[in-house]
Amino acid sequence: MVTLANRVKVETSTTGTGTITLGSAVDGFQTFSDADVSTGDTVRYVIEDCDYWEIGSGVFNSGAGTMTRVVLQSSNSGSLLNLSGSAIVFLTVIAEDLNDTLDYGLVTGAVTLTDDYGGLV
Repeated sequence: MVTLANRVKVETSTTGTGTITLGSAVDGFQTFSDADVSTGDTVRYVIEDCDYWEIGSGVFNSGAGTMTRVVLQSSNSGSLLNLSGSAIVFLTVIAEDLNDTLDYGLVTGAVTLTDDYGGLV
């Protein structure tokens, strides 16, 4: 299962194609740890490095401040980016995560949606 977290966006000075050392949060955002992502949690990430991008699945290690990388899609023909040392990493949800949770069954009749507090949505 993938761990979700809000407003996580950090800098990385990592170069190459290996494990990323996560840096400081971008202004207005928070770090993985600030967002309660724990060691061993699997996350979906996007890396932006100049005009290049990578979408993948990673495992966070809070003690080392690192994240592993398994690329799912990239502007590098589906391969890991060779990072320049000035990239941005942020957490996201990818389409496959949502498709796995949606039920495309037919719903007939009246449907009422409520929020967690009993109010109508």
